[in-house]
Amino acid sequence: MVFGWGKKKQEEKPVEEIPQTKEISLSDVEKIVADLVKLRESQTVYEVKHLRNNTAPLIDDLIKVGNMLEKDTLNVDDIDKHLAIIVVRGKKQVIEVIKKGISSLPEVSSIDDAKKLDTLLNQILKKVGDVLGRQTRVIHIFAKKYATQLKDNLEVMNQNHSDIHDILQNFENTKSNSDEISDTIKKIDTLKSTKLTKTKKITDTNNEFESTKERLSSLEKSIEEIKSSDDYKKYIESKKSLESFENIKSKIKDGINSQFTKISRPLGRYEYASSLDKEQKNILTKLVENPFDVLTLENKDSIILILENVRKGITSGSISVKDVEKTLSQITETEEALDGFIFQVSEYFEKHQKMSDDLNSLRSEKLTSLETEFTKTSDSKDDLELKSETFQGEVDEIDSTIPELVSEIEKKLRSFSNTRYTVLMS
Repeated sequence: MVFGWGKKKQEEKPVEEIPQTKEISLSDVEKIVADLVKLRESQTVYEVKHLRNNTAPLIDDLIKVGNMLEKDTLNVDDIDKHLAIIVVRGKKQVIEVIKKGISSLPEVSSIDDAKKLDTLLNQILKKVGDVLGRQTRVIHIFAKKYATQLKDNLEVMNQNHSDIHDILQNFENTKSNSDEISDTIKKIDTLKSTKLTKTKKITDTNNEFESTKERLSSLEKSIEEIKSSDDYKKYIESKKSLESFENIKSKIKDGINSQFTKISRPLGRYEYASSLDKEQKNILTKLVENPFDVLTLENKDSIILILENVRKGITSGSISVKDVEKTLSQITETEEALDGFIFQVSEYFEKHQKMSDDLNSLRSEKLTSLETEFTKTSDSKDDLELKSETFQGEVDEIDSTIPELVSEIEKKLRSFSNTRYTVLMS
């Protein structure tokens, strides 16, 4: 049960003050904050000390009430015996708590003292409040002359303790805001330092970018000079001739494929059924897939051997075909065309090799080197451009973040100062 105190006095509506405004440099913020915290600390100690001095007599009064209650018989001899036991026990509990649970209040000369006072008052009020709550009927009925005094006394003590706690909480909020402002200033300093580093990188990167552009222009000019020379024109003509000649390869392949397609089925069946050595196996596979690649003078005997083995297989019936005579005739036809195919392939590669050698002899090593360097330099230019854009984006982000952090500082300063500060970047 609640003994009967706890009503807070009605708070007076504060008079609205028109805040002063003041411009300060960011570099001055920490000193201003330190001064404000020091002032708030001094005010806090003063206000708590004042409340402590107002509360100390109430503690003495409680002790006096306890002493008087201890000596008072409460006329228990005039009441029911069983009820008298309850009253005496209740009285004893109240007196015991007052004697053991109430002590003199410490002097207050620092924030730590104020915190100790807050804790002690909380303990006293809780102990006394708990016992009076349990014995409220005993006090109000049998010790009525003490009830009002206890109620009024404890009500004021409770209010004083609440005020002390609020004052300390306000100071803690001030300290917290102070720490947050300090952290924000450090963050701004870090961002400003980072911005200087990034800005220098942008300058260095842009200088390197311009230098790279000039190098590209020089390389391009050198390449154009070489490409305008007679030797380079001969090189281009030779290259076109080689590319044109390479078209002949397709015609030769088409003729060869057309012939070997006629016997592709028996060749394929022989491939799965034969037990050739590795070299002949590779030749047979190519004859089925792309005969052009194996039609050389060195492979001629192996190719004829394979074709004859296919002929024998068809004749013996181990390789089945729809029309034996026609297939045998096509194998003979392929063997007879073999020399011509080999000659065509050999002649093509000989001419191709000669034209390639002629082309390479006309190739400018300097041009190749310049074109390689041009490609690398062009890639480097693109990388530098991207780097510069990335650094600039980071600087822009810092430029937008710092004002937001400054605004946070201004809001926090407003929370524990009547002056409205405008923080200027220095």
